[in-house]
Parts: sequence; structure tokens; C-alpha cells
Amino acid sequence: MLPAAASFVDGPPPFRIRAWDGSEAGPDDAPLVIVHDRDALRHVLARPGELGLARAYVAGHLDVEGDLTDALRRVWAHVRTHGTRVPRPGEWARTARTLLALGAVGTPPPVPECEARMSGRLHTRERDADAVSHHYDSGNDLYAFLLDASMAYSCAYWTSDADDYTLADAQHDKLDLICRKLELSEGDHLLDLGCGWGSLALHAARHHGARVTAVTLSKEQRDHVLERAAQAGLGDRVQVLLSHFREVAGGPYDAVATVEMGEHVGEAEYKILARQLHTLVRPGGPVLVQQMSRGADQPGGGPFIERYVAPDMHMRPLGRTIDLLEGGGLETRGVQALREHYVRTARAWLHTLETRFDEFTALAGDERARMWRLYLAGGALAFEEGRMGVDQILLRRPEHPGVQA
Repeated sequence: MLPAAASFVDGPPPFRIRAWDGSEAGPDDAPLVIVHDRDALRHVLARPGELGLARAYVAGHLDVEGDLTDALRRVWAHVRTHGTRVPRPGEWARTARTLLALGAVGTPPPVPECEARMSGRLHTRERDADAVSHHYDSGNDLYAFLLDASMAYSCAYWTSDADDYTLADAQHDKLDLICRKLELSEGDHLLDLGCGWGSLALHAARHHGARVTAVTLSKEQRDHVLERAAQAGLGDRVQVLLSHFREVAGGPYDAVATVEMGEHVGEAEYKILARQLHTLVRPGGPVLVQQMSRGADQPGGGPFIERYVAPDMHMRPLGRTIDLLEGGGLETRGVQALREHYVRTARAWLHTLETRFDEFTALAGDERARMWRLYLAGGALAFEEGRMGVDQILLRRPEHPGVQA
């Protein structure tokens, strides 16, 4: 198998392979890929590239020995250094003979159950709701397992390297940073678009005295936020709408925030989001957008993320997002890059997963647990290597109608 796999990259093979019969080949110091059975090859044959490999891994037909993040880092470094190539005609023929001899040519195995199966026209309310449900309605217990007590599922803001400074501290500091940028004070009305499990809404109500209208497409999230607000005695301050961002009305609100929701909004639909942000906030009011981005020459999410984590995700360079927001009438007041903070955040979630992997598997199931391991390991690496970024964009609606951003 090794010559067939290595024919797609220049230079020496970037990994070592152990096959289902116990045989091994490849550099001794390279990451070890364990091929448990022929179904791993059948997945890759059915969908060559990232998606086929991801399916084989999630389904348990393929494994990587040791630290998955380190293995991915070393393979990516090899590809950047040596490049990829199209196999020569003689290599294609040898690969075909190899696959036939191994008995790997046959009906593809079933796609893992946790892979998204989207249908309908892109970015309709129904399809957007299905996309949100696929990832966020996996069960509140699953997210409570991985996240800190605030249930913040977004990039934290790490302000200390002290040993006793935890993910929970970093998430608290992120939420407070947002509230300070929005200049929230007692009685202000905050609109939280894409509220998740209510971390920002509850923080703004509890620590800044704000009234909050929170918006989500997830029924599980809505019910969870309402329950948490009632338990905290904040039921009179926190309202939760089960709504698409295009349907939100009312206001004008004193401030608007959307934290890592914009990645789920398509290119054409983002113009609608920008106009909504402008319409919903009062004249002179602040808007904060925390959003992931991709480099100008980087792919962003990729097939694995789009099928298993965030269906219909659309990532764009930071500058393009700012252009769209300003095109909606908002004025940019500041941008704070948080890319390195997401590396630490994803690694914290991954550490929780790895140290209690058997517990997480019992909660989520084998396939979903392996999906989360691959997602968090690969995600942390994408931010580490600058293929993805995340930023807080602070904007303001101009005070006077004649002033254009």
C-alpha cells in the first residue's frame, strides 16, 4: 500500500503504514497510520482525498498511533515542503493492481451515521435549521462534558499563563471583553444573534445588568438558555427567540452581538445579515461580530468540516467580511485578532476529550467521539498554522443618516 499512497506526494513517504496483517512499511520516524481492514481503502476509493480518509477514520477502519495533532502537523509540513503531484501512468497501473490484489475493490462501506445529509435549497430557513441541528442538537450533555460551566462554545480570551488560570477564566474574560466593547450598562437592551447555550446572554444580564434578547435556531439551545436563566433568577432579563436571523424584528437595540454565527451564513446571505445588524441597532449603537476567517489563499473549512461539523459553512478572508459589513451601512471601529487564543481554546477542549475519552465515547458513541477527536486536533492545528483565524470586529451604526461607513 505504501508506494500507492506515496505516489501522490513528492519526497519520501510522509507516514508509515501498518496493515491488517501486521506488516509495516515506511520511514521508522514517521507518523504511523494503522489500516485495520480493507474498508479503509474502500472509503478512500469511493471518495479520494480528505473526505474518504475522514470517513475511514471516523468509522474506525483507520487509526493514527500516538498524538493525532502531531501526526497531522508533520504530514502537513511534509506536503508544504515537498508538494503533491499526480501519479504517473505506470504508478496508476501499479496502484490498480495493488488494490485488486488486496481485495479492496468492491462496494463502498456505509457512510458514518454522524455525517450530515443535507437536502433542499441552500440557506433556506429549513436547511439552515437542519444544519444547526446537525451539530448543536447532539445533546446538551455532550457539550457540557467538553465545555466549561458557562457553556461558551467559541474562542476564549486568555489573559494569563498562570497554572491556576483555566478555560473557564478565559471564557469569562472573553465574555467580559465583549460586554465592555459594547459599553453595556444597567438596563441596556442587547440582541445576541446566534446565542448558543447562553453564555454571553447570561453574562451580560448577570454582570452588566443588561436586558437580553437571544436568538437561536436550535430548540435544545433555546430550552437550555431559558432553564439556566430561570435558575439564575434572570428570567425577567433574558428572552430567547427560536428564529432565523432574517426574521428578527423589534428594537432598535442598544447593542448587537453575534459570536461565531456568521460562518454559517452564505456569501449572498451575509449582505442580508449586514443590513439586519444595521437596522436592528440604534443610531450610534455598537455591533460586535466575532467570526472565524480563512487566509486569502487557504481553503477554510474543507470536506470533513462541511460534512461532519458545520454543514454549509462559508468562510471568507477577514477583509471580505469587513467589506460586507460596511456595505450594510456599519462603520468599522476596531479589529482584534484572536487566532492564537483559539489554539489554546481548542487544545483545552481536546485535552478534556482525550483525558476522559472512554467516558465521552460512552456518552456520544464511537463514531461521534472519533469525529470530535479529529475535529479538535485538526482545528487547533489550522489555527496554529494560520490557515484559519478568528477576530472580534467592533462596528457602529453611524449617528446621523447622512454619514456613510
